[in-house]
Amino acid sequence: MPLLLTLAMARWNADYDAVLIAKVESDLRIAEQYLGHLQTGSAESLHSIANSTDFQQALTKGPAAVQAHLAPLRAALQLDFLEYLTPQDLGSPLGEWPVVQAAVNGQRAAQIDIFSPQDLAQALPHMVEDARIPLIETEAAAPTQREVEDRGMMLHATAPVAALGHYGVLRGGRLLNRNLDFIDTLNALVYLGGPAEQNRQGTATLFLDDTRISTNVRLFEDVRALGTRVSAVVRNKVLDEGRTWLDRAFVVNDWYISGYLPLTDSFGSRVGMLYVGFLEAPYTAAKGEAYWTIVAVFLLVMVLSAPLFLWLAKGIFAPLERMSQTMKRVERGDLTARNGTTRRQDEIGQVAGHLDSLLDQIQDRDQRLRDWADELNARVDRRTAELRDANKKLEETFKQLVMSEKLASIGEITAGVAHEINNPVAVIQGNVDVIRMTLGEAADELQTELNLIDNQVMRIGAIVGKLLQFARPSEFGTFEESLDLAPLVSDCLVLVDHVISRQAIQVDKRFADGDDAPPPVRIDPGELQQVVINLILNATQAMAGAGSLTLSLCAAERDGKVGALLTVADTGCGIAEDQIGAVFNPFFTTKLGEGTGLGLSISQTLVQRAGGIISARNRTEGGAAFSIWLPAVASEQGSIA
Repeated sequence: MPLLLTLAMARWNADYDAVLIAKVESDLRIAEQYLGHLQTGSAESLHSIANSTDFQQALTKGPAAVQAHLAPLRAALQLDFLEYLTPQDLGSPLGEWPVVQAAVNGQRAAQIDIFSPQDLAQALPHMVEDARIPLIETEAAAPTQREVEDRGMMLHATAPVAALGHYGVLRGGRLLNRNLDFIDTLNALVYLGGPAEQNRQGTATLFLDDTRISTNVRLFEDVRALGTRVSAVVRNKVLDEGRTWLDRAFVVNDWYISGYLPLTDSFGSRVGMLYVGFLEAPYTAAKGEAYWTIVAVFLLVMVLSAPLFLWLAKGIFAPLERMSQTMKRVERGDLTARNGTTRRQDEIGQVAGHLDSLLDQIQDRDQRLRDWADELNARVDRRTAELRDANKKLEETFKQLVMSEKLASIGEITAGVAHEINNPVAVIQGNVDVIRMTLGEAADELQTELNLIDNQVMRIGAIVGKLLQFARPSEFGTFEESLDLAPLVSDCLVLVDHVISRQAIQVDKRFADGDDAPPPVRIDPGELQQVVINLILNATQAMAGAGSLTLSLCAAERDGKVGALLTVADTGCGIAEDQIGAVFNPFFTTKLGEGTGLGLSISQTLVQRAGGIISARNRTEGGAAFSIWLPAVASEQGSIA
């Protein structure tokens, strides 16, 4: 309720301020229309005089008759000067005024123009001193070096004259400096329109630049604030930016709801402002009174209603607090806690009864769960013993499967090695025959054949050595030694070269070096050879005689650990999307009748036992890719530490 009250009061305050701004905007439009009416009326009056028969007759009699005719008219029109400009006068500086130029072009015109002291001395020599207004230092006004405003703001009107061979301009003006009749009439028109306007303490002001030259704002009780200046904020917005001000503003010595309108002269320059506004204090007091009235009424309602609300709330909170205490006892383990009987027959009493019923059910189910827990513990103990026995049997079976898969790979490799040995032996035999035939003084000519024999013999030794290393790794290295992957992968390619060479398969080795070089890893080299050879053989079988085999090796991080990443990619048929998740399952195979389905399952076990990860995916360009990630020796040691 306080929040809604605050929001309502804030909305009302905003709407109230908007109404005040709308009112001062309406007042400003009335003042603007009044000033425009004076300008239009002056121009119309001069036009009527210029077209009158009496004026035309005076023109024929000479300048003296014209002046005599215009003198009473000037007083009747409340003009400070009224004169006839001949064509000779139009050639002087007087003809440069835009309103005069408009009359020369046959149009009547009226504008606000600023007369310099020289212009005033020429047009109104007797009013030069009346136009002078000493400047008074004003709070919040922009700094200035000027001490007096000696220019005159003139309501400047003209009308063309063309009659009986006389061509000229009828020109008149009304000085607005110290013109209190003008500003009082304007203020009465705006703020004394009816009983509703009597309470508004309205003011009106005419500014020349930022100086008050005609105003009913009071500096003291009987002293008008002539010569005071507008605040710098208002000056910047109205005179510098040319925008209308509709807001509260500090006027001389108090705050007013104000409207300021920029005034332009006949040259199009901003030369002053028209202001209307009314005192803000009465409205601020009215708003404050309304605020306090609303707050007082609200507090009174709260004081009267609070005891009733508390009495009603007590009947609700007491049973709820008792239920809360019961639930706390249950949370601490006391399942015998109950709310007990209650005299209430309403919804709260029903909830209390239902809660006791639920607690009875919970206590009964808790006892049954405890009985079941004891029985389950006994069953778990029996099943655990059975699982231990089954696990031992599974480990023994797994070791046998690993050995069987390894022996199968060795058998296939051995057959290839036997085939590879035959070719070097044939080469050796052929070259030995050549040596026998050409031995003697021509032995130097057989240097190439002798080197070839040496190379083939070395090749035989390398193949046999790699075969032995794969078949009996314990004779060549320790278990899980610190291993550099690049030589091991190259050795695997040598061991399966007989399979690759029989097909149109291109091998692409991409071993990173420098900062991207793979770090050493810790794994049994024989087991890793088994995994790599199995992946290469699967890739060659998937490519069915032709394709590209890519072996990539680089450093890679996984879960913040540094390691080495080996990828075996082929351009074969790939793996069916619904089978990717099952390729590492035991006995899963896509080569029915040709494989056991244990190769990838065993490979996954060997890699995981070394702390690594093996994964499979299909390549977007076709084929499949198997990736092996193994942790670096340093990373592994750090995690153990």
